[in-house]
Amino acid sequence: MNEVTREQLAGDVRQLLDDVQALLSQAAQATGQQAQELRGRAVAALNNAQARVGELQHQLADRSRDAMDTTDEWVRTHPWGAVGVGAGLGFLLGLLASRR
Repeated sequence: MNEVTREQLAGDVRQLLDDVQALLSQAAQATGQQAQELRGRAVAALNNAQARVGELQHQLADRSRDAMDTTDEWVRTHPWGAVGVGAGLGFLLGLLASRR
């Protein structure tokens, strides 16, 4: 499965919106068979975008699951290191909160 970056997805969505806007603008001016054809193209473009977003959603879920598994493994392997990291983060957050 190809990895889709946020930038690629954002570009695809921008392009899709431009295409759909142009198609709907043309469909508003067209009549009969031509209007149906333009609406069909707009629906196909939206379905394509929906599929790409679904693909990205699955990729992000897989990445999140991998990160969670890696973190869980590290914490189980280094429990005192995890306690130290947690304490350090808590200390820093406390400092930041007290400065406001």
